[in-house]
Amino acid sequence: MPSAGPHSVGYHAEEFTPEQREVLARFFTNLDGPVFGIVNLPEVVKGALFARYSRSPKSVRRLFLDEFYNEPEAGIRAVADRLDGDDEGVRLSRAEDLYQRVFSDYGDDSVAQLGGAHLACEQASNILTKVLERGRLAAYLEQSTRYIFYDQRLGDRYRYMIPPEIAASSHATAYAETMEWLFTTYADLIGRMVPYYETLFPQQEGDSNFIWRSTIRAKACDDLRGLLPASTLSNVGIFASGQAYEMLLLRMRAHPSAEVRDYGDLMLTELQKMIPSFVRRVDIAERGGVWSRYFADIAAALDTHAAALGEEPEPRPEVTLVDWDPDGELKIAAAVLYPYSDLPDDQLLAAVRRMSRDERAALIAAAVGERGNRRHKPGRGLERTGYRFDILCDYGIFRDLQRHRLLTIDWQRLSPHHGYVIPESIGDIGAEEVWTEAMTRTADLHSALASDLGPDVASYVVPFAYRIRFFFQLNAREAFHLLELRSGQGGHPDYRRVAQEMHRLIREQAGHHLIADAMQFVDYADYDLARLESERRSAAKRAALGIADPDAP
Repeated sequence: MPSAGPHSVGYHAEEFTPEQREVLARFFTNLDGPVFGIVNLPEVVKGALFARYSRSPKSVRRLFLDEFYNEPEAGIRAVADRLDGDDEGVRLSRAEDLYQRVFSDYGDDSVAQLGGAHLACEQASNILTKVLERGRLAAYLEQSTRYIFYDQRLGDRYRYMIPPEIAASSHATAYAETMEWLFTTYADLIGRMVPYYETLFPQQEGDSNFIWRSTIRAKACDDLRGLLPASTLSNVGIFASGQAYEMLLLRMRAHPSAEVRDYGDLMLTELQKMIPSFVRRVDIAERGGVWSRYFADIAAALDTHAAALGEEPEPRPEVTLVDWDPDGELKIAAAVLYPYSDLPDDQLLAAVRRMSRDERAALIAAAVGERGNRRHKPGRGLERTGYRFDILCDYGIFRDLQRHRLLTIDWQRLSPHHGYVIPESIGDIGAEEVWTEAMTRTADLHSALASDLGPDVASYVVPFAYRIRFFFQLNAREAFHLLELRSGQGGHPDYRRVAQEMHRLIREQAGHHLIADAMQFVDYADYDLARLESERRSAAKRAALGIADPDAP
């Protein structure tokens, strides 16, 4: 169906004088239409403007002219004009004064959702990155272990961090020696693994050096990242609202690891330079301080309760479906009708229950529609039923799967207690003995650290090859996204296997055949070089834009 033209509704165009239009044009992307962007203003001014906007009959452009730009005591003209020679700190201070005045009159917690900031978080351990990425309402990009060799030093050591607790302990020397040995072993095996895959998968006609070597690099990195310890450094880019940062910082201050707490202070310092009003409560003892202690007290109490159980884990497969609704498909059939009906929810469910199975199948098929690709996903009716999976897989795979934040995920401490994986290629290049030595050495060091410094600090030495237990609780709609994405050709073979098994259990154990079959882009095929087609598509896009391939990695 064609969309309506931009003026078909007949929106009212507000009148402004030429002088007002000149002012507004600097801060609003258009002056006549009902949709426009706000630009060239500090985040705190945008937040204050929206806070006032929520309780005013005026348009936001009129509000800006009447109550912000033209109010000299608020300092907004100085902020907006960006006067030559005006110090950035002075401008921010004026914006802050304005925000606080508006916030005190009109604001609530939701106002902190209206301003955001980009933050670069570098040299963070892989323990810390999982804390940074825990929040749902933020955007993250993390450095990938699939495209980077960790065989180069950063300053005087390889790319790992030394937790403050260990640096101040009698284990500092043993820790550094073990980390150096791990990374030296990784560097040695990279030099053997890359030629192994180059011989196994020679360059194909039509593939550039860049395509071929990028694919080989990803394959080698996938297999060898199991040697990397959780102390391995990574970089994370974050864009989040003030509210999301506030919650993150409060939790970081309650964390048992000094690295996490110290890094939270570094983040707060930088955020105070950009969006200070939005994170002001973090540093107030009776607000943020009490809040963080609340989190820490809960963690301590639950640690005690968990230790009192005194049970050992039962043997389990890698993926276990532990909870689902036997009536899930029936409830989805009712839920997809809800927006199109005038019946209450329970009456719709009763009506659908009286349908035949074929009628319900036709109803769900109509809700799914004709999907052209995995991005065509059905609507919120699919959120009516869900699944809870208990998963035990290596830490490297957990890192990839943990990024799906719209579902509910929680995880246990990383430790050597659940054993480790050995990629088949490690045996092929004759490295199984050194791989086992790496796992044994780090397990012994973990035991010593856990005894003296606690299990959280000990986690830093555990390599990615060790397994970690976590759960996923997700509705059927999120399952479409997760399982079709993570089973795709370009994915790591291990998380492809997890996604495939989750899909199989939805179909066979839960008995939700209609839902599982609608996930038509779950990929069960095997691929030797998973990244090859993706690299070829990227090269084709570059060629179409007239961009040559970069130098081969």
